[in-house]
This record gives sequence, structure tokens and C-alpha cells, in this order.
Amino acid sequence: MDSRVSELFGAAGAQATNGAASRKTAKNGSKKCKNRSARYPKASNNPPYLPPEAEEGNIEYKLKLVNPTQYRFEHLATQMKWRLQEGRGEAVYQIGVEDNGLLVGLSEEDMKASLKTLRRMAEKVGADITVLREREVDYDSDEPHRIAEVLVRKVPDDQQFLDLRVAVLGNVDSGKSTLLGVLTQGELDNGRGRARLNLFRHLHEIQTGRTSSISIEILGFDSKGVVVNYSESRTAEEICESASKMITFIDLAGHHKYLKTTIFGLTSYCPDFAMLVVSANTGIAGTTREHLGLAMALKVPIFIVVSKVDLCTKSTVERTVRQLERILKQPGCNKVPMLVSSTDDAVTAAQKFAQSPSITPIFTLSSVSGESLDLLKVFFNILPPLSNSKEQEELMQQLTEFQVDEIYTVPDVGTVVGGTLYSGICREGEQLVVGPTDDGKFRELTVCSIQRNRSGCRVLRAGQAATLALGDFDRSLLRKGMVMVSPEMNPTICWRFEAEIVLLFHAKTFHKGFQVTVHVGNVRQTATVEALQGKDELRTGEKAVVRFRFIKHPEYLKVGAKLLFREGVTKGIGQVTKLQPASQYQHQP
Repeated sequence: MDSRVSELFGAAGAQATNGAASRKTAKNGSKKCKNRSARYPKASNNPPYLPPEAEEGNIEYKLKLVNPTQYRFEHLATQMKWRLQEGRGEAVYQIGVEDNGLLVGLSEEDMKASLKTLRRMAEKVGADITVLREREVDYDSDEPHRIAEVLVRKVPDDQQFLDLRVAVLGNVDSGKSTLLGVLTQGELDNGRGRARLNLFRHLHEIQTGRTSSISIEILGFDSKGVVVNYSESRTAEEICESASKMITFIDLAGHHKYLKTTIFGLTSYCPDFAMLVVSANTGIAGTTREHLGLAMALKVPIFIVVSKVDLCTKSTVERTVRQLERILKQPGCNKVPMLVSSTDDAVTAAQKFAQSPSITPIFTLSSVSGESLDLLKVFFNILPPLSNSKEQEELMQQLTEFQVDEIYTVPDVGTVVGGTLYSGICREGEQLVVGPTDDGKFRELTVCSIQRNRSGCRVLRAGQAATLALGDFDRSLLRKGMVMVSPEMNPTICWRFEAEIVLLFHAKTFHKGFQVTVHVGNVRQTATVEALQGKDELRTGEKAVVRFRFIKHPEYLKVGAKLLFREGVTKGIGQVTKLQPASQYQHQP
């Protein structure tokens, strides 16, 4: 796949020459596909069976739950706890389905009794249930039989809320910030960008209407799936208290001149999913292809939102969707587009999207008229976390490692750093070391307090983003790209490292002495190409093992980390394969 992702990164000139060809393809495509149902896997084509029930995972099949004995009830409650633990606080129950996946269905009376039992089980374990959908099935019976899909949600005892991070990508003026403003503020836009004003961080952003920095916004759902946002004049603390699930949006810049900020947001903030916003009236333009390519190169699952449908005719929206479909089906992408047009579709899309990275849901909506916004909210409410509980526990048992993405000075608090806890557990009052400094050393510091989504938090767990107050620690000693680690970790720092790379796009040839900006996690620094193994130069699409050397200061890297580099139109991806340690770890008090 890597060598073919380059098609998405091609220069603008190459896109222009392909315009005529793509128009031809569109004509041929419209002849082949008369109706949409032939092109999209529609969720409403109900299969007569589901895949067999898996022992692991958070999905449970139950034929019926009518008047269980006390012993059976206790067993069912324990089973629910296990499924909730597997889904990190969320489980889906399919009622009226046999363990082999056969859709048998229940009569209305049995269904009522089964849902009543399920509600009792949820109360027993301290969870809430929401019926996502009910549908009739054809089975050997005269009276109608139905199956029900139920979401069970319980915030794990060791955390305040379930948390998913979504990076928002798309070309400039595609409506990213406006969409986030509408979702998080609960008020529709006036068509002139009023909804996005609360998201901007700088005066020039308000004046131009263009995002240039990374801003973080939150959208909450309570245990019954009701949206919790700023619409009822809540503060962020109140949203965190009321919500049992939180979607954290990372609003990234769309303009090409802020590309380094967008790449930094994708590599350092570790998003679970990416939302690509495409304007219905302009279609795939500007940086859209590039952002899609970046998300795929970093293996971030992506779904698409076609915005501004209120400005276009139905045929224009359909043309934009067809255009997206063509790109998603290209050999470099190999995605399966799924158009979401009903609540039923949104439920299926959320579940399939988490199970298979090739499924790409497509939403068509408007931030002005509010059309189909509810479908996107249903999707976010049901979207399960990517990692399971086992992976999470393994990460938490490792030594503490916190990546520094942002640095602030707050009056009466002192120095504050923002970032993501990559592994381990971090508590208030913990002693850590931060580095590497310009001379490759680590310095001791104490974590005074922790905040997540603007509300206080005593313990931070692996995978969670937060801000840490460091008291009177000298801010000038800190920079983005540093790590705060446990003193016993003995971290490896290096000036030189080797990586296996694929050159996605380059105007001429890539050779020794060439300088590029390297992105590895939260590290962003210029590096020089010192050597290419077995080759003198590289051309677009070629692979090689390359040795890089940082030009300013040593960095903390890990073998196996994803690497992305760029310089002008030159772009490439790869993986760190070998580190050349600068010196043994040393820290200063």
C-alpha cells in the first residue's frame, strides 16, 4: 500500500492533467451504476444472520431473557461485567439472536420481558441501557418477530468518562470549525461563520476565518446517549461531570501554509479516528487529497463528512459523493464507502467502522439547516474505542512516559505542559525527569496537579491527554517534542537514526546531504540525510533504508515509531528501524 499512497500526494499540476480523464471515468461510472444501492453497501439490507458470537469483544447475543432464576441472573450480570470490561465501558447486546448468529426474533411479549431483565442486569452492575434499534425478521411464524440491538454503557470505576479523540481534517473553507462549533455549542450556524468564532484562538483567525493553530473542543454524551454540550450554558467542568462518554475534537488547519501544524496534530495527539470534511460545492480540492493521504500513511481510521449541502442542488452533492467514492476505491486506498442516510445506517456504520479499517462511512449534512446532523451524533455516541482492555492494561503496566505537545505559563500556577500519556500511570506529586535538553540531559521535576478537559484529575492513565502543572519549573528549559519519563526508564536519546522509508513524492532526486523536516510522534526537527543504503539516490515511489542526523539537538525516539518527512513538495513515510545512542542517559537535579 505504502508505495501507492503517493497517488494521493501528487502535485497540484498532476491533478489538473488528470481532470479530463476523471471526467471520462465519471461518465462511464454513471452508466455502470444507475442506482446508488449498487455502489454502496447499505446497512438496511438486513442479512438473515449475523457473524457467530465471539468469545472476546463487547458484543453479546441473547435469544431471550425471560424470567431467569436467581442463579442464572447472577451469571448474566457477571457476563455483562465482562463484556463491559472488554469494550472499556460499552457493550452491545443483540436480543433475539442465537449464538451462531441466526436472527430468530421474539414475540412482543417476550421482547418486553427480555428488555426488562436486561434493565435489571444493567442496574445490578451500575450501567444504563439504550435501545439502538428494533427490526422485524422473517422466521417460521405467523406472528411478527423482532430483534433488538441495545447499547449498555458504564463508566469504568477507575476513570471519569470514556474518551475518544477525533482529528478534524479537510481543505481550507470546507466548514471544519463551523461544524465543530455547531456540534459543541448546540446552535446552528447563520451561514456567515458565527458558530466557529468560539473555536478560534488568535485575532488573525477571526479576521480571516481560517484556523492556523490546533484547538481542542469537547462533545459529551450521557449514559443514555443524550448530547451534553455548551448549549445549556455549561462550563467544561459541568460537561465532564454530566457526560459518561466524551468526544475530544482536534481541530486542525486546512490551509497548505499551516501543513506542518496539521502534521504535528496528527502525529503527536494520537487521534483514534480522523474526520475528513469535504465541502459539497467545491468537492475534492486543495489539501483534501493530501490530508486523506496523511491519515492513511499514519494508519488513522477515517470517515468523511460532506458539508454545506444547503448551498447545492441534490445533483451537485451526488457528484461530490461519486468523486469521493472513486478516490476511496483507488488501488492506493482500497476503501469501501458506506453512505449514511438513516439512523439505522449510522448504527451499523459505527460498528462496522470500528471492526474493519476498510469501511469508510460518508455523511452528507449542513451546519446551517441542521440536515443529517443527528446521524453524525448517533454515530459518535455508538463509536467504540479502538484498543481493547487487554492492550490498555499492558500499556498501564509499563513505566510512565508523557509526550510534551504544548507549553504554557499560567498566572498563579506557573509552568504548564499539555500532551498525551503514552504509557504507564501518572499521579499528582509524582517525581519525573524531562528531556532531552540541547546537551542531551534530563532534569528532575514534580507534577503538582493534573487537568483533563479543563477539570481536575488525580490520576492519569495511558492513552489519555491532559495538562500537567509543574510549579516554578523554568519554562525556558522546555520545548515541544520533549518527554517526561520515570527516572528508572533509562531513555535512549540519539542524534542519528536509521529508517526504512518510501519516497511518496519528489520533484527531482533524493540524495545524501538533502535536508527534510522529520515528524516522529511529537518530535519535529530538521534532519540531514547522511547515507542511503545500497543506493546513490531515490526517485518517487522507491524504498530505501536511510540514515538521518538531527541538526539542532538530540531527540528521544523508539524503534518501530512511524516517521513522516517533508520539504516543500517532497514527502515520504517510513518506520524507525535503528537508533545510534548519543550517550548513556544522565540527569541533573
